[in-house]
Amino acid sequence: MTAKFNDAFLDKLGRSSRVVGLCEQAAEGIAADARASAPVDTGEYRDGIIVRTRQAAHRTVVEVAATDDKSMLIESTTGNLARAAASRSRRG
Repeated sequence: MTAKFNDAFLDKLGRSSRVVGLCEQAAEGIAADARASAPVDTGEYRDGIIVRTRQAAHRTVVEVAATDDKSMLIESTTGNLARAAASRSRRG
């Protein structure tokens, strides 16, 4: 048996204000946790943790990003964003 999905409905759902709002709320919580636990030297890494929203082909995408030039190095040694996301997912 194969399933046939209603692609138009799923596209509409993925762009709905309620779903996007829930995603943005979750992302803001992750970003806040990541900022709170960020290592601070100059503060640029911590202050560069942002939430951005963009349109993809079939949905709105909300992501937490670290924008400082040193973010990749800091993330590779600390896992700060990954820990913040995992911590939020455990809390629900």
